[in-house]
Amino acid sequence: MQSFWRSSIVRRLKHLRHLSHRVRIERNYDDAIAALNTLQTNFATNALIRESRRAANEQAIPEMIEWLRRVGYQPSDLNRLNPIHVAGTKGKGSTCAFISSILSQYLSSATSNLARSPFPQRPPISKIGLYTSPHLRSVRERIQINNAPLSEPLFTQYFFEVWDRLETSAAREGHAGGKPSYFRFLTLTAFHAYLREGVDTAIIEVGIGGEHDSTNVIERPTVVGITSLAIDHQLTLGDTIEEITWHKAGIMKPGSPAFTVPQLDRAMSVLKQRAKERNADLTIVGCHPELKSIRLGLDADYQKDNASLAIAIAAAHLRKLSSNTPNTTHLPPEFKRGLQLVRWSGRCEIRREDAIDWYIDGGHTLESIEVAGTWFASKLPNAHRGKRILLFNQQTRDASTLATTLYKTLASALSDPTPFTHAIFCTNVTFTSHGYPPELFSINYITESPDIETLSVQRRLANTWKGLDPSAQISVVRTIEDAVALVRTIATEEQEQVACLVTGSVHLVGGFLEVLETQTQD
Repeated sequence: MQSFWRSSIVRRLKHLRHLSHRVRIERNYDDAIAALNTLQTNFATNALIRESRRAANEQAIPEMIEWLRRVGYQPSDLNRLNPIHVAGTKGKGSTCAFISSILSQYLSSATSNLARSPFPQRPPISKIGLYTSPHLRSVRERIQINNAPLSEPLFTQYFFEVWDRLETSAAREGHAGGKPSYFRFLTLTAFHAYLREGVDTAIIEVGIGGEHDSTNVIERPTVVGITSLAIDHQLTLGDTIEEITWHKAGIMKPGSPAFTVPQLDRAMSVLKQRAKERNADLTIVGCHPELKSIRLGLDADYQKDNASLAIAIAAAHLRKLSSNTPNTTHLPPEFKRGLQLVRWSGRCEIRREDAIDWYIDGGHTLESIEVAGTWFASKLPNAHRGKRILLFNQQTRDASTLATTLYKTLASALSDPTPFTHAIFCTNVTFTSHGYPPELFSINYITESPDIETLSVQRRLANTWKGLDPSAQISVVRTIEDAVALVRTIATEEQEQVACLVTGSVHLVGGFLEVLETQTQD
């Protein structure tokens, strides 16, 4: 007999597919999400690439150009967006957020009485697009204009314009009326929305890799950025740092300046070779000295590399747009303000409620989980003697290795063999009664796996942690909602503030924030 979780997922998918047949009539936001959830998931797309031994990668860009054509665009149309293209393994979302926040200070609508550089003429920026992935709570987070997600009406409008153009093209040209995958469709929707809205600066984050990524139909970026590189997505990109770097460097374009941070020697060698092949001028960016005296909106030491890269990219972009550009040897007021005001939910984020301080970071690779642990240790009050709780999951990667890395990092940073008094391991299923909200369904579609029913990943994590720290109180629960409730139960038993680190997965963090926000609204 199928479990409740598996059968509920199947029922929801059938419901979504039924709704997709009547999206032309409904035209509301809920139906847009329902239609989106009928598309091939990222998990399924990556599985096809793996099964083809990465041969499917070779057709990715030609296919995306064809999808663009069916919607009514050519890659050259994207030049109107003055796109900034950013790839990398760690910190590319944060770097994009820094860039957007800096450039937002140059908008014509920026508050006039704030300190400004003495430019005779302001750089010509009226609307800034920011396209990132994945989303945490709402798919609209991926497609932002001037640092705000598209409204539900606008998302619905542009989503269905793309949907209908594809169906019209299929009928007119006599080919099957299929649709692109989830990520490709959202990329098309973002490009369409930005062109329709008159965006004149678009910061585009790569999904996976770079060379064959759907966003790499961009022909003439104003500037390219490559953040810190590490091993990740091996089944799609390759097993070595050299192979992975080759893919990331694929976004370099002739005549577009490229910037990166210090890398491993083997990665840097590939970056330099690819830059030479692509006729791109590659600059290595060190930590900007003035960041020592600026409190970043993303307040963590490791964010200084991302902020430094963002400074270089933003300055290069402004140089492309205007001859009156800032000298960033000494940061202009706009740059400082942008660095201080930036917000990026789910990354080195702290939320407080009665008796609990939540420390939230979506680190999910060996390197990012290490910096998340270091950040958590640095933010704990020196006098903190209350309970420290870990809320953790990682459903698809080597979860036990990630947990072990986190333990070693914190045991060292805190000089304590028991970095957490309690460790709670849960799935990424959001709610106890009804599973996932619609906007978190497709990005968690792997939950059709029987591992969710048996909690096998979570039980292995519990055993791993028990071996690392036998004194910790360990719990395995089924949903994020259950885990949050357990943390609150522990907190009520304490006389001091409890500190809880939520990490291991972006999808865990998204579901966690959904639980917190939903309960706050209720």
